[in-house]
Amino acid sequence: MVIPAWIPPHKPVEDEPGAAHRLELCRLAFQRDESRFAVSDLEIRREGTSYTVDTLQELHSSQPDTELYLIVGADIAAGLPKWRDPERVLSLATLAVAQRPGTGPEAVERALGELQGAERARFFDMPEIGISSTMLRNRVREGQPIRYLTTDAVGGYIARHNLYRDGPEDDT
Repeated sequence: MVIPAWIPPHKPVEDEPGAAHRLELCRLAFQRDESRFAVSDLEIRREGTSYTVDTLQELHSSQPDTELYLIVGADIAAGLPKWRDPERVLSLATLAVAQRPGTGPEAVERALGELQGAERARFFDMPEIGISSTMLRNRVREGQPIRYLTTDAVGGYIARHNLYRDGPEDDT
């Protein structure tokens, strides 16, 4: 389940297009594979700052028999102790940690070491593809193509709405 945040508390984005655009971008990115992925507007409907612990609690309350996994990169996992109620996050979901350049498993283990529930964290192998949202936004801002780096539907939406560029949004 992909859940875009209403307001991400730890990751301000330059030229942030707003929650409605991010939700639609997620829907477009995953529209071809509806059987394996779902896009939820749970955090956008809730409004306010989006805290993972609140989202996991809501998911757990609505589906108490479902085992939850929170998939994050190692760089994000290393910052988990600074999140709101990190031990509750670990009690509600298994933390699935993907390797990321610059943040090794030791750094994550050290960061999580004092948290109750840290033993539930699991590392998994994932091929590095060398594409990030930051890189895509920068390419758009610099007028460089993003074709083949994201779906045509996402690229078309970004172009139609003039996202991540200086200047007013074009709704045509």
